[in-house]
Amino acid sequence: MKLVFAIVHDEDTPRLMAELNKAGFRVTKLNSSGGFLRSGNTTLMIVVDTEKLQEVMDLIRKYSSSRQSAINTNVTPSAMGGSYVPYPVDVTVGGATVFVVNVEQFEKM
Repeated sequence: MKLVFAIVHDEDTPRLMAELNKAGFRVTKLNSSGGFLRSGNTTLMIVVDTEKLQEVMDLIRKYSSSRQSAINTNVTPSAMGGSYVPYPVDVTVGGATVFVVNVEQFEKM
């Protein structure tokens, strides 16, 4: 058995959970937040038989899309006397970070 920790963007969570459930996988949802951009993330925990791992990974890939987002950064141009000027920068958000670990024992009580 494997335990999959999938950290996904909040916008992708409802659809991904629905598709995992439809495929017969049970999912535990933990709210979390990322250090980068302080964006909302969700950590999903899924226990799966080793032979079904690829199916879970395929669903995560399909329903956790990365996208471009513009954020404002504060830059200090030296010619402006050190004042802060918002400067838009495109960054990639979304997608998924996935960890897979071995499970020695699993019991549903």
